[in-house]
Amino acid sequence: MGFLLPGFNLHRGWLLLSWLLTFLFTTTGRLLLYRAVVHLREHGYYLSPAVIVGANNEGLSLAKQLIRWRSSGIHILGFLDKKLPAGKKVINHLYCLGSVDELEAIVERYGVEEIILATSAFSSRDKVLEIFRRYSNTNHVNVRISSGLYEIITTGLTVKDIAFVPLVRINPIRLTKVDRALKLVFDFSLALLGTIFIFPFILLIAIAIKLDSPGPIFSRQRIIGLNGKQFEAFKFRTEHSEEAVNLKAYPRLPAKPTSYQYYRNNPRLTRVGKWLLRTNLDELPKIFNVLKADISLIGPRPITPVEMDKYARWDMNLLSVRPGMTGLWQSFGRSDLSTSERIRLDMYYICNWSIWLDLQILFQSLLLAINGKGYY
Repeated sequence: MGFLLPGFNLHRGWLLLSWLLTFLFTTTGRLLLYRAVVHLREHGYYLSPAVIVGANNEGLSLAKQLIRWRSSGIHILGFLDKKLPAGKKVINHLYCLGSVDELEAIVERYGVEEIILATSAFSSRDKVLEIFRRYSNTNHVNVRISSGLYEIITTGLTVKDIAFVPLVRINPIRLTKVDRALKLVFDFSLALLGTIFIFPFILLIAIAIKLDSPGPIFSRQRIIGLNGKQFEAFKFRTEHSEEAVNLKAYPRLPAKPTSYQYYRNNPRLTRVGKWLLRTNLDELPKIFNVLKADISLIGPRPITPVEMDKYARWDMNLLSVRPGMTGLWQSFGRSDLSTSERIRLDMYYICNWSIWLDLQILFQSLLLAINGKGYY
């Protein structure tokens, strides 16, 4: 308008306001649309029927991941494998639907829209090429080929044409310096703002803990942080002292609980402690560790020194970033996840980090704290 009409004068305040509103409405609109699609998919809508060709270890791992990740939009109907008879149960509620030779009939019978090939299940490339030729030109069936490297697939793979040759690149498992600086500013800003609002709530919880059982209000936990540096993380105390609990009556209960392990009907827990764990509010004091730059608001699951022997050399990449108060492991199951599943989620987070992913995890963690899902 300024170019077409030289006399036109737009106040800079309106220009800034329009930019802010555009940013706000676009982001909010996309987030609401995403949540709406996820909600519909969790209730059985917007799902694509799929079969996995290959019931080997890779095929089973793919099925487990897709079943747990409901927002993927993939509905696994079953497996195709020449080594298993039709009708044999493979995993959970999934069965073998037939052999690979029956693929075309099964696609028609079940209305399959996605064919996922576990490439390590094929002894030769001929069958893979045959399936690709058969369905590459159809509009109603998509053929997806796994890399055959499921052990590292959660780190992220990028396909790029170099000299007209498609080559797969494994993404590095580290944030760049710019990412680190941006994330540090993001964490400190939200933590400082959050501390102002939640400080009265922290005081109320502290009073409740003191009135509920004798002992300190806070407990400390040694955590391995960025680059292996150890520090003390703060938490609300959720358990009675050892003297207050007759541990002999619970022979299967460890004398000293392992960090971040949960036990059903743990007799150590206080009344307030059960509620704090269910809502995940026992982690609130860690916000002071965020202000000290020991941990991040969002990040990988914290690791304690006694847990280091559980992590293979590959998983040590988790120490390349600061651990988080919450993360993908909280958003997708908490105690319901196995150690290997939590590691895969954390490695996926590191390789796919963005501010928007942090905001999404933060929002999901708040919802999880409300319903208490995944707590024992």
